[in-house]
Amino acid sequence: MAKVAWAYLSGLLFALGLGVSGMTKPSKVIGFLDLSGAWDPSLQFVMIGAIAVYAVAFRLVLRRQRPVSAPAFQVPPRRAPDRRLALGAVIFGLGWGLGGYCPGPGLVGAATGNVAAMTFVASMVAGMFAFSIFQKGQVRILARSHANNSMAEGSRAN
Repeated sequence: MAKVAWAYLSGLLFALGLGVSGMTKPSKVIGFLDLSGAWDPSLQFVMIGAIAVYAVAFRLVLRRQRPVSAPAFQVPPRRAPDRRLALGAVIFGLGWGLGGYCPGPGLVGAATGNVAAMTFVASMVAGMFAFSIFQKGQVRILARSHANNSMAEGSRAN
């Protein structure tokens, strides 16, 4: 139960921060990306503030023996950026620039009943579902290829 409460409070704090900073308004995002027009640098300041808070909080939190509501920390290992990461970042950026939302502000906007945000979230979920189907197909193809290669190597050994 504590884990759900902490998740809820974290999400609520995040949503309040997005609302107070105005980051749930697509006009803020579009204004930030419009370098040749009426550029709005406020998103940059929100990002800098968020990065500063995260940098300090991350180091302080990792000094603890364990998280508040979990048996251990789960910090992913460092990896070199790859093609999938770069492509995902490009798709994310295009969607963000075209729609004016990224997932956090989109969910907050949808929760307030904003039709554009609800359309964004529905499209985002559809994209996640389509990718899941695509990825499962890729795994099946790789498994079949591996099985075929293993059988071919086994027949050569005989």
